[in-house]
Amino acid sequence: MRRRNTRPRAFDPDPDAPKQCCDAPGCTQEAGYRAPRSRTTLNQYFWFCLEHVREYNSRWDFYKGMSAAQIEAHLRADVAWDRPSWKIGHMGRQPFSEEDVLDPLDILNASRAARAKRHKESREPKTPPPLRDPLETMGLRWPVSLNEVKARYKALAREHHPDANNGDLDAEERFKIINVAYAALRAHFTANTTEDFERSA
Repeated sequence: MRRRNTRPRAFDPDPDAPKQCCDAPGCTQEAGYRAPRSRTTLNQYFWFCLEHVREYNSRWDFYKGMSAAQIEAHLRADVAWDRPSWKIGHMGRQPFSEEDVLDPLDILNASRAARAKRHKESREPKTPPPLRDPLETMGLRWPVSLNEVKARYKALAREHHPDANNGDLDAEERFKIINVAYAALRAHFTANTTEDFERSA
């Protein structure tokens, strides 16, 4: 038995066509073929019979009424599927930055000095917030030991002690600030030493 081909032919009427007459003036044939009303309303249709849809399609010109510049702009937009595009090296209005790209193999040959600096900073111990100002006053950087703090304090005390500056008021004020910073650092180390001793007991 021969198998019947149920595949619709290209010129068969649209199975979803509304039950109505052809939209061509004076035509009483049943409409089975759709055609877009205009280029701006491609989802709205005329419904024609086969004869009139062929006639309509033969006269259809998508670019009718458009200038040469408008036609060229439309063709360019079609190349990018009507999606926005930018010049190479730019993402939207933001300029391209190597910082936006992960480049572990240094393919972009980014600044090695900058990378080394960031790596070093990431590995350095973070200064405890309460000690930032005292360390800055003493001219020290974290990490530091209590012995280093004591040695630095002795040097600053000799330099800024009022007796060594003939009673200069500025030196005296500076010496007071150094004493406050030294006391804060010494208290930090003393408290941590006590905690370590209690944990080990």
